[in-house]
Order: sequence, then structure tokens, then C-alpha cells
Amino acid sequence: MDNHTPPAFHPSFYGPRYWPTWIGLGFFHLLGYLPMSISLAFGRLLGDVFYYLAGSRRHIARVNIALCFPELSADEQKILLRKVMHSTGKSVVESSVALWGPERQLKNRYSIRGLEHIQAAQAKGQGVLLVGCHFTTLDAAARILSFHVKYDMLYRKDPNPLLAYKLISARESFAGTAIVRTDTRQLIKNLRRGHVVWYAPDQDSGSKNGVFVPFFGVPAATVVATARVAELGRAVVLPFAHYRDENNHYHLVIEPPLENFPTGDDIADATRINHTIETAVAKQPDQYLWVHRRFKTRPEGEPSFYAKRES
Repeated sequence: MDNHTPPAFHPSFYGPRYWPTWIGLGFFHLLGYLPMSISLAFGRLLGDVFYYLAGSRRHIARVNIALCFPELSADEQKILLRKVMHSTGKSVVESSVALWGPERQLKNRYSIRGLEHIQAAQAKGQGVLLVGCHFTTLDAAARILSFHVKYDMLYRKDPNPLLAYKLISARESFAGTAIVRTDTRQLIKNLRRGHVVWYAPDQDSGSKNGVFVPFFGVPAATVVATARVAELGRAVVLPFAHYRDENNHYHLVIEPPLENFPTGDDIADATRINHTIETAVAKQPDQYLWVHRRFKTRPEGEPSFYAKRES
């Protein structure tokens, strides 16, 4: 199977090697059907477990917060860290609801603004590149968006073949085509056909295909593909964000098209994308996926921010 082939079911999935995965999937299916008030309370509790037991991820989040919010006091950073872990715990539940729960779990629990920007592009026959980022509400927002728009998504294959198959099958059951993130040719082809594609270019993919530009003032390895894909796909670029409020309702926001983008300058275009993402994250910083090593790749000669690990 090549890197561009979607995961497929295999009879070996019934073997003992995958029994733990099946048990886990059964648990996630159960979470998807519990009342949201119960499941999200469980998610918050799960966040407390992550805080105390997931030492390496807690360390990564603490480092990221210190780098990106130096204006916060030590106590304020600790409060934000705790909220980040709670939000991360809730995301496990939200993903279960979004991927395997019934629509009623999310119906009447959201607002969505900016659909007219997608409709305007589609009326002109243009593809749409929805540029988002890795908020913990990603899967919930994906399911909600599918109530209004058919869209394609990019994904990275999970190393567990059964889990990869189940995740992609669930997402394709309510959205459009799942495109392997390395299959740039298919991505561009779909955009030229007028598709809407959800694209999140905010994770560290190394310096080979990127440039170092600021993210919250810190040089971060940032992909340059956003601008190139938009140009080759002849697509409108719409910033996209999604948040969870204090009542556990969801708010999806599709911003107007980026004007004069791309410019052809990799540094300028990557900087603009990072600034767009920063603006979205700053509105609800506790809901961003700070447990990801956003600054894993450093400019030559610079030490790792994450070298010191907690037990």
C-alpha cells in the first residue's frame, strides 16, 4: 500500500493483535452516545488525569505557553496550562461524539458564521481552501461543518492500521474525500474541481519544506505549501476557527478571503498564515493543541526547547 492509498479493512484486524484496539473503539463509541453533559464532565476529569500522568505532554504544553505568552505571570501560565489539559481531555470525548455519535448530540449546540464566503466562491466555480489550525474542538467542528458544507479533509495515517481505517471511515461518512496530507497532487486537483478543502498548516513538519517565521514571536518551522497549493489550485483562502464556550456550545467562524494572497514571497506568505492562526488562537488560547511540539525543529545551532523532560 503506497502513502496515497486510503486505509482499507483487512481480515487480520480480527486477530488478537488488534483486540485492544477494538476494546478502545468500543469505549469511544459508548462515549459518543452518552449525554453531552456527562461525557464532557468526564472529559474534564480526563484532562486532570492527563495533567498528573502525561508528564511529557504537560512539559511540552508548559514550554509552549511560556514561549508564546511571556507576558503572563507564572501563576497565570499555570492556570492556562491546567485549562489546556482540561480542553485536551474534552477533545477525546468530542472526537468520540463527532466520529461515532448521532447527529442530535451536536444539533442545536452551535452557531456558524461566514458560510456566505464559501457560497460566493462556489458561485464563481472556485475551490476553497479553509485554513484552520489544531484546536481541540477540531472533530466537533468537522461534524458540525458537514451539516452545511460538503468538504474534503487532509489526514495523516495513524500507525495502527485498524485505527487508521476506522478514523477515516468515520470522517468520510459525514464529510467528503479524505486526502493523505502528502498527496499534494490530489489536493490541487480537488481544488481545481471547485471542492472545499479543510487545511491546517500549523504543525511542525520540519525545515525541509518550510521556512522559519514567527509564531507568537518565536521562530517556527512553517510549511510554505499553503500559498503554493492555493495558487496551483486557483483557490480562495478563507481563515477558519472554532471554539467551545463555557456552556459547551460550539462556535464556527469562517472569515472573509485573504486578499493579495499568495504574493509569491514564501517568507511573507508563511508569516501571514502564522499571523492569521495566532489571531484565532489568541481568542481562546486554552483550546489550542499546545501539547504538540510546535517548536520541535530549531534553526541550525539552536538547542531544543523541549530537551528537559518531566517524570
